[in-house]
Amino acid sequence: MRTGLGYNLSENNNNVLLGYAYIYSEPYIAVTNDKLRTGEHIIFQQFIAKQQFGRVSVLHRYRFEQRFLQDDFKMRLCYSLSLNIPINKKVMDKNAFYASLSNEDFINAQQKQYDRDRIYGGVGYCLSKYIKVEAGVMLQLLPSKRRTQFKL
Repeated sequence: MRTGLGYNLSENNNNVLLGYAYIYSEPYIAVTNDKLRTGEHIIFQQFIAKQQFGRVSVLHRYRFEQRFLQDDFKMRLCYSLSLNIPINKKVMDKNAFYASLSNEDFINAQQKQYDRDRIYGGVGYCLSKYIKVEAGVMLQLLPSKRRTQFKL
């Protein structure tokens, strides 16, 4: 779950947001069928800047997270660069197919600074100007392993 209160600094290009997220996960414990259940509360501040280069929509997201884990507190900086490229139309509106590409880097504010990198590629369809359906593949690079997952 992720929610927030935002404010548009300009008509279509810049937005600030104060948010909260609760992340629940159950990763498997190595070489077992057992899972480690964890819950994480995150307070975050973010700034989004949007740009248009011809048909290509570019989004930059800068986020600062304060992460409250079960027995720990961590801070993390995140930067995301996303591109949306219409395929069958000149703009992303109703009935447009589009390609979506993104890269998101996570940097810890404490020791062991590199946290992860998420590389994503997908295709989508605009049901309307504001509602889209998208599917793709994300490669998540962690310090000691990598994980590929399908996203819908």
